Amino acid sequence: MLERFDIETAKAAMLYISGKFGKIDLMRLFKILYFAEQHHLKKWGRLIVNDTYIAMKFGPVPSILYDLFKGVRGDGFISNKYSFFYKAFSVDEYTVCPLEEPDMDCLSVAAVNSIDYTIEENKGLSLDALSEKSHDSAWNNANINNVIDFLDIARAGGTSEQMIELICERREVSRALGCV
Repeated sequence: MLERFDIETAKAAMLYISGKFGKIDLMRLFKILYFAEQHHLKKWGRLIVNDTYIAMKFGPVPSILYDLFKGVRGDGFISNKYSFFYKAFSVDEYTVCPLEEPDMDCLSVAAVNSIDYTIEENKGLSLDALSEKSHDSAWNNANINNVIDFLDIARAGGTSEQMIELICERREVSRALGCV
């Protein structure tokens, strides 16, 4: 089944990725996550973080996470409900530094493998190259500043049509059960 956004999983993923770099540009962080989501969809038919991606100028951006990091930075909406997220990072303009270790119980082995695979595949790319790479068919199918369909994200990552059918079946079940 498809799940709703889980802030604990998202926080763990962001801490895991940023921890691998020590400090990381916000754009690089989001691109690594985006490509990890594609890889995870291709292999397992599920998103890792379940955020909604928006087609922005420099590529796909996870909407909720971007808003949360703007809160950490001090120029976005801040809610006491998310103080545990804000305290886990420091953000200096566009550079993210993790302030704690990720809760690895929040990340599946498959999610960690997808993230590690994506880091290895993309760690040597410049920000411009990452941005260009993320301007894939999913980004192209969406209007700028609008939602990117996660099935387009899956297809852009090379997900098979058989897996796409399975994802669609899971979505129908989730909707019938009121999970999405």
